[in-house]
Amino acid sequence: MTDSPDTTAVRVGCIGLGNMGAPMAQRLLGRPGGLTVLDTRPEAVAPLVEAGASSAASPAELAAECGIVSVTVLDDAQVREVVTGRDGLLSTARPGTVVAIHSTISDTTAVELAELCASRNVDLVDAPVSGGAPGAKNGTLAVMVGASDDAFAKIREPFGHFASLVVHAGPVGSGTRMKLARNLLHFVSFTAATEAQRLAEAAGLDITELGKVVRHTDAITGGAGAIMWRESTSPLAPEDSWFPIFSHVRALGEKDLSLALELGDRLGVELPLGTRALADLGPGLGVGPGDVAQTRSRKEHA
Repeated sequence: MTDSPDTTAVRVGCIGLGNMGAPMAQRLLGRPGGLTVLDTRPEAVAPLVEAGASSAASPAELAAECGIVSVTVLDDAQVREVVTGRDGLLSTARPGTVVAIHSTISDTTAVELAELCASRNVDLVDAPVSGGAPGAKNGTLAVMVGASDDAFAKIREPFGHFASLVVHAGPVGSGTRMKLARNLLHFVSFTAATEAQRLAEAAGLDITELGKVVRHTDAITGGAGAIMWRESTSPLAPEDSWFPIFSHVRALGEKDLSLALELGDRLGVELPLGTRALADLGPGLGVGPGDVAQTRSRKEHA
């Protein structure tokens, strides 16, 4: 991979100063290259200007003075307007400029805009973030970047001010695809949490106390990320070093899922995600279904 160039003297521009964009921009204050900001709301711009940033009246004005531009706006339409609009970034961006899109947009939009920017010798990279406003404020975001090696090397230094993990996911579009996969897990787990709450509530438990336990233990174990170590989702060979580890995880998981489903049956609580998890846990881990899952499947189809 290309060595990271010294970009500390490159001026960075930030467009979009909402819940994520503002704390990200604040982390960039004080860089030697300086900071220029832009938002449609004067009240969002004022605190950063008072802290030492410059402001711009349009994306075109901002691009004229910035070598790296971070865009954190709402959606695909706003990203397109910022990049290609009448006063958009491309109207003034110099060759070699890197435009980083932090908004979660379609991967096809990112690829399309990157091709258009490339015709002007400008690099557009998709760089969605994870970690929320607290992560932005503390400088501990994760950034998933779809970019060429050269463009990725240019953004590592400024991104390091608001992120503690910067991943080169692959070519343009890859950052967005990784973010979508990450958020799939995020919101499926939210749905699973509501299912667990229904079971706990039917069992007469305090679901706020359950929430305390979940947050406490996930902070220790890493939650679902604790099993995400394999380089492939293909089935594991018995001699693979991960096979006994994930077989053990499967055994524990199938036992506990089966007990939860039995409790749900007694309480009259439907647990569709739990049922699906029991069937899919072993195959998903690459070790195939265990005895518990196979026994329940036979009973259901008897």
